[in-house]
Amino acid sequence: MKAAVVTQAGQMPVYAEFDAPVAEAGHVLIDVEASALSHVTRAKASGAHYSATGRFPFVAGIDGVGRREDGKRVYFFGPKEPAGGLAQRTLVPEAQCFIIPETLDPVTAAAMAIPGMSSWAALTERAKFVAGETVLINGATGASGRLAVQIAKHRGAANVIATGRHPQTLSELKALGADHVVSLDQDEAALHRAVESHFRAGVDVVLDYLWGPSAQALLTGAARSLPDGYPMRFVQIGSIGGATLELPGAVLRASAISLLGSGIGSVPFERLLLAISEVLHAALAARLDIATQAVPLAELATHWQADAGRARTVFTMRP
Repeated sequence: MKAAVVTQAGQMPVYAEFDAPVAEAGHVLIDVEASALSHVTRAKASGAHYSATGRFPFVAGIDGVGRREDGKRVYFFGPKEPAGGLAQRTLVPEAQCFIIPETLDPVTAAAMAIPGMSSWAALTERAKFVAGETVLINGATGASGRLAVQIAKHRGAANVIATGRHPQTLSELKALGADHVVSLDQDEAALHRAVESHFRAGVDVVLDYLWGPSAQALLTGAARSLPDGYPMRFVQIGSIGGATLELPGAVLRASAISLLGSGIGSVPFERLLLAISEVLHAALAARLDIATQAVPLAELATHWQADAGRARTVFTMRP
């Protein structure tokens, strides 16, 4: 079969022949239709991710969408090495795949699964979100943040506030469900002024995809402006804005802010899979939208390192 084959650490995968996996007890054989190119897929293929085993060769790709031998369309996560998602066929533990709606486009499903899970799990598992609450999404112009706006609204948020730096995407977020947008392209004092009225009205949940300076500004601003004793839950999901921040202890002493994280480790793995299932089953009814760039796996060399902009690259297994 054709696959994205990793032959050594530090080298990008090559489009090549690889032995197809064979049936195994407790596992499911899947004919792959689509698999998204994620940061984790790249990192694991390079050997930089903590889950890399150091055993070669293997097929890249941590998840995807395809059909079981009975024809049912499924989402799958975590193929059994050396199998991977970026191949015509893969082998997955039975507990790590589930049926998805037949009418959901496989490219869309593959693109949406992990970024959609990030906000769904953060809201339901960590923030214990209740319909009618106000949600602020810090870093809403990326693929995950855009979905977070839509998911928060679908789950019943009364008010969604979105922050980001990309002006065009910020303006588009209002059509996706954001009630207010705030540019991060301003200094800390100006950002405090921009969000002050929202915090004074009460923000219940912050979903933070950035960390770094913008998260610090929001936390200090919230401590100043939230009503006394207002129990805001700040859920940290991603750190593309910076790995660390300096947070004065007074921010937590002077407020009822709860700092939480959401991801593997803070949420049980089976609950993360459940979140993916719920996102994909809600996708059509909620009209969840994600920008995608679908390319044949044969064009792996061209697209592996390429920047797809705000679209999510999804490899398809068509010849």
